[in-house]
Amino acid sequence: MIDRLRSYLSPILVVVSVPTLVAVLYYGFFAEDVYISESRLVVRHPSQGPRSAIDVALGKTGFGGASEGNSTVIAYLQSRAALSEANADGALKAAYSDPDLFWFDRFGLFGNSDEEFYRYFQGKLAVDEGAATQVLTIRVRAFTPQQAQAINGRLVEQSEELVNSLAARSQNDLIAIAKREVEEASIAARQAAVEVARYRNASGIVDPMRESEVGLQMISKLQDELIAAQTRLRQLQTYTPEASQIPFLKTQIRDLEAEIGEARGNLTGGGTSLSSAQARYQELQVESAFAEKQLAAARASLQDARAEARRKQAYLEKIAAPSLPDYPVEPRRIRSILAALVLGLLAWGVLSMLAIGVREHRD
Repeated sequence: MIDRLRSYLSPILVVVSVPTLVAVLYYGFFAEDVYISESRLVVRHPSQGPRSAIDVALGKTGFGGASEGNSTVIAYLQSRAALSEANADGALKAAYSDPDLFWFDRFGLFGNSDEEFYRYFQGKLAVDEGAATQVLTIRVRAFTPQQAQAINGRLVEQSEELVNSLAARSQNDLIAIAKREVEEASIAARQAAVEVARYRNASGIVDPMRESEVGLQMISKLQDELIAAQTRLRQLQTYTPEASQIPFLKTQIRDLEAEIGEARGNLTGGGTSLSSAQARYQELQVESAFAEKQLAAARASLQDARAEARRKQAYLEKIAAPSLPDYPVEPRRIRSILAALVLGLLAWGVLSMLAIGVREHRD
């Protein structure tokens, strides 16, 4: 009977009593008080309007399917870069490696490297996003209220700087592209104007179209004079064939015909004629007008880009500043001791069932 009792008590002492005693000693006397500072924030957008119930159900916000702005902040806070920036002066590592802290709770138990500190700090930081409200909740655990609040404040400030820098970068890129297009269009417009002026200087023609109109008017006037001279000549040859004016009229007609031919040659004949000059001039004018339209469109695009950049300015809104805890929330001492006791009893029960099975198998 005594041997059987010992066989039952030994596993209880080992599996239940020892872990429970360790939990009582640790959580009752040695475990450090943990204070939790909490802050709430959300990434807003001026164009982000109120969300409908369908948007909430689909998880949509002003940033897309799953709140791109919030996701960016979460990824940043959980990164090594955020911890490195927050610990730039060594304050975080000093806060968690204070020699006055219990050796099991403070940082440095498994190493003092930055990688070990990153893993350690992940247990002290919690970032959650509300499913419906898209509000980010940042919780920082530390061993004093002031340290928890200060570390939380650093992370919030860094998140705000991140959102501002990303928004500024997006704005600058958008405006820079539009400015580059304006510069290119300005260069093209200036080049087209220079080509027009260069052509005028080379050809000695200010406006071929107007000069063509003047030439046509001159030809029309010469033709009127030619018709009048020919009419007068026919009249004299019909009624007074011996008139002394007939040779003069014939000479005048030949001169008028020569002038008309020369004027027509200037308008239409050869590569230096006004017609060919007008074709090249119109081509240059079309290119210049197109360049001017491109410049106007690029300037309008620049204005639109600036307006769009202002409209898409994202910012981080602090709904609740980092709190200063006045009571240690963790560790939950009684709950942890009871948990150790329950786990020990469960382990004892499993081991007992295994022992009974082994004995029955032997019998």
